[in-house]
Amino acid sequence: MEIKSYPNGVFGATTYLVYDKESKEGVLIDCTCAVDEILNFIKQQNINLKYILITHGHFDHVYCLAEFKEKFPQIQVLMHKDDMPLLNQVANQCSMTGVEEIKVPCIDALINDDTKNLKIGNSEIKVIHTKGHSKGGVCYLIGDNLFSGDTLFKASIGRCDLFGGDIKEIEQSIKEKLFKLDDNITVYPGHGDKTTIGYEKKFNPYFGSNY
Repeated sequence: MEIKSYPNGVFGATTYLVYDKESKEGVLIDCTCAVDEILNFIKQQNINLKYILITHGHFDHVYCLAEFKEKFPQIQVLMHKDDMPLLNQVANQCSMTGVEEIKVPCIDALINDDTKNLKIGNSEIKVIHTKGHSKGGVCYLIGDNLFSGDTLFKASIGRCDLFGGDIKEIEQSIKEKLFKLDDNITVYPGHGDKTTIGYEKKFNPYFGSNY
């Protein structure tokens, strides 16, 4: 499994391109920036993009989604149903932060913890609903790699003072779902440096050394 990260999107958000070297099947996780660079790499490597996976409906994670969808109209965009109200308020989100309003295409399929049969190559894509940063926030587990959106960061967690945020819910999501995963799983967050589940159990200041 190959992972390419494209940081420095709006508000420092990161897009991830994950693909299988043998089958050349791949997915995009969030669409924050670097459209031309990503498109050129996909073309050079002859990657068959299967899905665009959205971790949550905040504008910085869908900022370039319409542009990618125009390039790949056949590709399904997936997001949790509980963040549709948030996505529908993208114009207001942009206005509140002084960012130029963006066009967001329709979500093609709604996902949840029970979503099955998402794969690239022989690797299953597991959807983990982790509400707290938003009602419909999800993480995607692909092999030993967790793409955590704005739920879990290195030594931090997602903010909970925005629409749909809840500090108790995000702490519960992390403790009961993410901290049940293997310690060696690498975490690729929506902002900032990668980490591991084991590191966060030991050093994340929101939880202490309780694991």
